[in-house]
This record gives sequence, C-alpha cells and structure tokens, in this order.
Amino acid sequence: MAQREAIVAVLLRADRVLAIRRGPAVQRPGYWQPLSGRIEPGETQREAVVREVREEVGLTVVLLAKVWESETDDGSFRLHWWMARADTGDVVPDPGEVGEARWVTPEEFLSLDPVFDGDREFFERILPDL
Repeated sequence: MAQREAIVAVLLRADRVLAIRRGPAVQRPGYWQPLSGRIEPGETQREAVVREVREEVGLTVVLLAKVWESETDDGSFRLHWWMARADTGDVVPDPGEVGEARWVTPEEFLSLDPVFDGDREFFERILPDL
C-alpha cells in the first residue's frame, strides 16, 4: 500500500504545547500526542494544519514553519510536522477524535503515558534545537 500523507500540528501558547489524548473514534485511542490528521486530496500541508486544528479543537492558528518529517511507527503515513501559534481562544475538542486536551510544557508532555515513539523523539531531540 502506498504511504499516505499527514500533518502534525505542534500548537504553542506561551511556554506550552497542546497535547491531546486520542478519542474513541480514532485508531489507537488513549495515546497522547500533538494534533494530527490526514492531508485531503488537493490540499496543501498548510491548509491541512489549519483545517485539522479547527476541526479537532476549534482553534484558529498562525502557522510558523514546517520543522520536521517522520513516519508513523507502522510506516503507513509520512508525517509533516508544523509549528503554529494558538494565542487565543478556548479549546473545544471534537469528542470523537479528542478524548482530552491540555496545555503542557515539553517536559510534561514527555511524562504523559502512553505516547508514540515518534512524538517522544520530536520532544526529546527536535524541539530543543528549534
């Protein structure tokens, strides 16, 4: 099967990032992660970030930069990692996709359990150098 494309949105507010717990309507529920989602046909990565954030947590974001690429642990998705600011607005989770959301420091993100290995790698290795 061909590898599909998805985005990861690392949302910043002050010194915190938004962590979500995967909801009951998605594969592998219960995992903590930054926001993510598929890139729709004809959609750019930038458009996908804005749409996914709005759909999953109801926030409007200002895109900063694409900062990394990785693959999901099963190799089915190529992940395009974007940093974005979400300075205002309340988080309004889509209950099917987001079981819980919280603003955490990068160190607090690493203490959440469970998290995907690729997300742990981003917070340990990539984010500190940005």
